[in-house]
Amino acid sequence: MSDRLKSGRANRALPSQQTRNEILDQINPDDFSWAIPIMRAGYGGRALVYLTISGTSLWSIWQGGGAKGTTEALEWLDGGWGTIVLLAIILGLAAYAVWRVVDSVWDLEAYGAGIKGLIARTAMVVTGLVHFIMAGLAVTVLIDHQSGSGTGGDKIAQLASSPVGAILLGVAGLLTLGAAGYYLHKAWNEGYRTHLKANATTRRLNTPLKIGVAANGVVIGVIGALIIKAAMSASADNPDGIGSVFDWLRGQVFGQVLVTALCIGLLGFALFCCVNALYRVVPKASDRGTKTLGDALSGS
Repeated sequence: MSDRLKSGRANRALPSQQTRNEILDQINPDDFSWAIPIMRAGYGGRALVYLTISGTSLWSIWQGGGAKGTTEALEWLDGGWGTIVLLAIILGLAAYAVWRVVDSVWDLEAYGAGIKGLIARTAMVVTGLVHFIMAGLAVTVLIDHQSGSGTGGDKIAQLASSPVGAILLGVAGLLTLGAAGYYLHKAWNEGYRTHLKANATTRRLNTPLKIGVAANGVVIGVIGALIIKAAMSASADNPDGIGSVFDWLRGQVFGQVLVTALCIGLLGFALFCCVNALYRVVPKASDRGTKTLGDALSGS
């Protein structure tokens, strides 16, 4: 009975694996080489955002101030050489958003059209839309970082104070918690290794990459919890991203130590994005014989 059960499970798992292999067997990686520059620019821009947030926050803490959120960090860049960096961030975020949509539409990960594949590809599009919004925020800061003071917060407060708005906010919070769980699970089982090329650099950086992914999961998780709290209390004090996480942590015991540790962790996530920009494997644009970090560390 045990052998038949094992055989049945193997047979059920086999078709999905064959489907992905068949997808990759039918394409020429050179036909999708155009996607690689978009991927590199996107992950590079994402790395720049987290590097800016964590770097400016650590500098502010060192000078006796507090950690900065996304908006504050972008405003800090407004002017002089910072404007050039801000432009690079805008282009990078837009490129990452385009990359997520392109990755989904052209199924560059070869997920297929099954239920799991469609869910994964839909999540890519949602991620892309989020980064389009972040790029819009950066554009607003570049044009006039004082133009939207208070307006966004007032609208969110009005949304949270209505029954329907509170429900929508609660759903957004649950989805955010789900994203946090995804990143924490990804750090725990080191699933990111299957998307990176195996080489001396990625082998040495495996531990800081894991820490960075976990730190990002913690940040997203706290944001999700704060959104749900705002929805339940219908409060005007709604979370505004990473800055709200820092504010909440500072109010806890050893708060400044926690904020500093989280900023260092986000530096690790910036490194994670940078490593992806350089060494990420795009299945449809990579040779079938490309060895991933997961293969190398598992000995396969």
